[in-house]
Amino acid sequence: QVQLVDSGGGLVQPGGSLRLSCAASGYTSDFTAIAWFRQAPGKEREGVSCISYYDGSTYYTDSVKGRFTISRANAKNTVWLQMDSLKPEDTAVYYCAATVRLIELSRYSEYERFFDYWGQGTQVTVSS
Repeated sequence: QVQLVDSGGGLVQPGGSLRLSCAASGYTSDFTAIAWFRQAPGKEREGVSCISYYDGSTYYTDSVKGRFTISRANAKNTVWLQMDSLKPEDTAVYYCAATVRLIELSRYSEYERFFDYWGQGTQVTVSS
């Protein structure tokens, strides 16, 4: 049984950094990609970043480009999201999610429904 456990959230001041982790266990060999989504209070969930399990290609939503970096361990069972220069508008619950489907990863944020496995979420709060 596949399980994703995301962690690393917390309270940080504007301009600070956090590193989120997504640990996958179980049968992960069929994964094609892992993505991070976030949901702020009163808003819809949105895609933040995605990484391909095939070639390591990465994708970011415009609002986090240049500030966030997604990476994976060589064993591919852990994916990180390094978040720098955090802003109050980054405050949200962050979820990692994995898919076993072949999707156009540049449009991963539109294919949220095709991500089969989800972490429980980790709260990120950016506030002074």
